[in-house]
Order: sequence, then C-alpha cells, then structure tokens
Amino acid sequence: MLLAAGRGERMRPLTDTCPKPLLPVRGKALMQWHMEALLRGGVARVVINTAWLEEKIIQTFNDLFGIKPLFEKREQLSKKERLELLYSREGRDFGAALETAGGICRALPQLCPQPDALGGDMFWVLAGDVYTPGFAFTPAAVSRFAASGKLAHLWLVPNPAHNPRGDFGLDTRSGLALNLPPEDLRPHYTYSTIGLYRRALFLPPWCDVAPGNPQGRVVKLAPLLRAAMDQGLVSAELYHGPWTDVGTPQRLAELNAP
Repeated sequence: MLLAAGRGERMRPLTDTCPKPLLPVRGKALMQWHMEALLRGGVARVVINTAWLEEKIIQTFNDLFGIKPLFEKREQLSKKERLELLYSREGRDFGAALETAGGICRALPQLCPQPDALGGDMFWVLAGDVYTPGFAFTPAAVSRFAASGKLAHLWLVPNPAHNPRGDFGLDTRSGLALNLPPEDLRPHYTYSTIGLYRRALFLPPWCDVAPGNPQGRVVKLAPLLRAAMDQGLVSAELYHGPWTDVGTPQRLAELNAP
C-alpha cells in the first residue's frame, strides 16, 4: 500500500495545486521512485490511497505502471514489467484522508482479497512522500516476515534533524521494536514509514474499526504499533541508506539541487 492521501500542509504553497507525492524529485514524481522499486522487487499490485487532489494522481498513473519507454503501450508489458494499480479514494468517499491506520483499514479488502491464501494476509506499507532511492523491497524480506509470526516489521532510520527524539527503540539482540518512553535513555530511532504488516493488526483486539472502515473513521497507526510492541509482536531493523522525509519545500529543494 502506497500512502498518498495527505494534504501536505508543510509543503504549501507547492501542494496547493499538486499532491505532495507528485512533486518532482530528480526528474520523477516522488512516489514514482517507490513504484519503480516495488516493481523491481517483484510486487504485482499496489493499492494507492488518495484524498487531496486525488484526480491528479489517478490521471497521472491510471491503472497500470511500467518503466519501459513511454512510447510502448503499458497493456503490452508482461506481468513482470508492470504494476497493477488500485485506488482507495478517501477524498471521494469521505471528503478527507483517514490517517494511516484508518486508510489501511479502508483498503484491507483490496490489500487482502484472499486473506486465507498463502501469504494473502501480508503487505508492504510505505509513504509516498519519502525519498529513499536505494531501498529494496525484496521477496527475502517478505519470507523472513512470514516465518516470524510477527504482526509488523519496521525499517527504522537514524534520527533526522527534524525528529531528534525518534519514534521507537530497537533491541538489537532480539530484533524487537520497543515502545520506549521519551525519558528512556536507550537509543530511539525514526520510523522510515516503510514496513511489512499482517492483516491481523487492523482487526480486533488491536483495532476496533469495522472491516473496510465503512464509516470512514480516522485512526492513527502509532497506537496500534505501540500496543503490539508491548506484546513483543513487532520486529524492526535499521536502514542506513539515503532517506529523506520530503516534508518541507527546503528539503525538496536540497534533493533537487545540482
């Protein structure tokens, strides 16, 4: 699932007319970097949630994405050369974004159409406003997660200047993510907004939203993760590659500087 529904308030005025995931970074739409990496990793389907200026995202990518030359018809690409794109339209259906967990709950029927099938209850989640060109969405990572029995596996990064206190801790011996209070002196790291998840995290007892979130409830992800961390059900690892939360015009300009 590619998260692309936010308003991008801190990016104004750039986002007054352009959704933040479509802002250009080094010649490509920001979210396209993720889409290309997912395709290289063997992912076949991507659900994109939309709200703010959602028609522009849908018109840009439609229902198929491939990285062959533009003159080739995307319909002629093989399944290994294209992503099938599905949309969870929070703007059309509810008038605004539903926050991360609310959006995932809404998209669950699309994300896990066959939850009882082998691997049918697991999916990647990543934010469309993060630039991390070297990250690899590997089948090996999915296999390790499947074997772990955990509800989520997070990639954490060293704390950037705009988030010096970080989000979560990490037990490097067990590989568990830790719900540390701010005053805890152990190292805190920032959630990269990239993770692997199981459908079960968005169902009772962890989440009380009805399947498909028909009422459009706004639900944050962090409380669900923290509750699961307290039960030892969230694993994590550190990612040291290039990573930028493109949250301000200044950060965008720095990425695009010659």
